[in-house]
Amino acid sequence: MNKTIERFETGPRMSRIVKHNGTIYLCGQVCKDATQGIKEQTESMLEKVDTLLEQAGSDKEHILSATIYIKDMQDFAAMNEVWDNWIPEGHAPARACVEASMARDILLVEISVVAAEK
Repeated sequence: MNKTIERFETGPRMSRIVKHNGTIYLCGQVCKDATQGIKEQTESMLEKVDTLLEQAGSDKEHILSATIYIKDMQDFAAMNEVWDNWIPEGHAPARACVEASMARDILLVEISVVAAEK
């Protein structure tokens, strides 16, 4: 069994991607422009997930689990609308969504993803 842990874009606090035994872990992802609304922030956040998964040798069809942190549950339906259009039919991962305080007050949503390699 391969016990090698690969870390990508590692800084003093975290790595953007960690790979171990065919499993890919992404650090928390937020939007590119936090001045936008929940739908735009969610779309931008998921675009970043797509990019990181591709870089790691995976894609959204191979997501095993996702944890979504949302600032206000009143935005839950709007966030889900974007999510439902993004995730391929038949490939929904295990998922949790919790209301949480954000690292920056302007952020409305963040996601943490675990995926399998293709």
